[in-house]
Amino acid sequence: MSQAKRYVIVGVGGRSDMYRRYLADPKAAHGAKLVGFCDINPGRMALANAELGEKFGHPPVAEAGIDDFEAMIREQKADGVIVTSMDRTHDEFICRAMEAGCDVITEKPMTTDERKCRKILDVQRRTGRNLRVTFNYRYAPRNSKVKELLSQGVIGQVYSVHFEWFLNTKHGADYFRRWHRDKRNSGGLMVHKSTHHFDLVNWWLDSLPETVMAMGDLRFYGRANAEARGVREFYQRATGNPVAEKDPFALPMAEGTGLAKMYLDQEKYDGYQRDQSVFGDGISIEDDVGVLVRYANQATMSYHLTAYSPCEGYRVVFNGSKGRLEYEVMEKAYVSGEEGDHNALRNVQGAAPEPVREPNLILVRPMWGKPFQVELPETNEGGHGGGDIRMLNDIFIGGEADPLGRAAGHIDGAASILTGVAANRSMATGLPVQIRDLGVF
Repeated sequence: MSQAKRYVIVGVGGRSDMYRRYLADPKAAHGAKLVGFCDINPGRMALANAELGEKFGHPPVAEAGIDDFEAMIREQKADGVIVTSMDRTHDEFICRAMEAGCDVITEKPMTTDERKCRKILDVQRRTGRNLRVTFNYRYAPRNSKVKELLSQGVIGQVYSVHFEWFLNTKHGADYFRRWHRDKRNSGGLMVHKSTHHFDLVNWWLDSLPETVMAMGDLRFYGRANAEARGVREFYQRATGNPVAEKDPFALPMAEGTGLAKMYLDQEKYDGYQRDQSVFGDGISIEDDVGVLVRYANQATMSYHLTAYSPCEGYRVVFNGSKGRLEYEVMEKAYVSGEEGDHNALRNVQGAAPEPVREPNLILVRPMWGKPFQVELPETNEGGHGGGDIRMLNDIFIGGEADPLGRAAGHIDGAASILTGVAANRSMATGLPVQIRDLGVF
């Protein structure tokens, strides 16, 4: 029987929660062992350790600051490192972990720009360590069904794709409250969020981007936009601010709630404010972006991201030599006043109305034939359309066949961000960008 692999998590904020709970669950069949946390915030590590004990009966794991990262890897005999820190720091911890002899599992995006991407690929090549990028959307059964149909040639050779992704005023707004609002931290939504979507297209088409052109701006969030709509009272953070009580976008952190424990109570260590105003100053990312992409197989894509929609989901259309495939997923039909982000306490208490369900669908329109609907796998097993738990099982348990190639490595991680990196450059210059000029591939 092989020895259980030992893991350290770097960055114990909200995104690490999925990995912490999975690895600490005594009922799980993975056999892996969580042995350490690394973070700049000691309060957040202590909170995460307390949760392990309270919820799972898990013993405390080692805690280390970023300067003691390698020492903890040695002392805990770690085999792997899970990187869930702020996006701009991914490259640092990925490379340090590989240099220390560990394989790495990293959250998307793998990194935020082409320079850091080249660094990661160089270190991976030199060390030979394994680097997995956690593209959970590949594992969602409905997205896998699209890959399966395209691979079977249901619509022949794909010539063009139209992809629209809309984030609602609950989820989309949150990127403008947090550290993501500073492009230096996240690469903007074209890198932080759209890397999910660009990866799906790379995977669905089995191709890589060659040319990218983009236009986008901050159209809804931000102070200037609010002023143009007649707003006259502003605040920089919501908690304890009476002006925020009138703002349905505000996220005050009520004492004793999960958000307050993880962020408000830990501000004394790093100064990070989780509840900034989406209509405040200092936002440098776009909320509305259109992108055109040509791929190596000569297919083209038109893509649009909207981060202030009343509903949340995505629509993708594929046009091919034998017909057309239409794919629609509505993840949330609307955001109600009862569950608006302006009342964090109500959110925690879960007083939300009955959700509206809109059917997701795949419709195939063959050339010279009647359209037909393909049965779409539906699941309530975890987040991201059931992708999270399937991906975690694949990473930490494995053993199942992967005919669709869902497991993503460092090349996939690099390819996924390059469309977003090129889009950022195109928005800045007004010119098309050749992927080869980024110097990564």
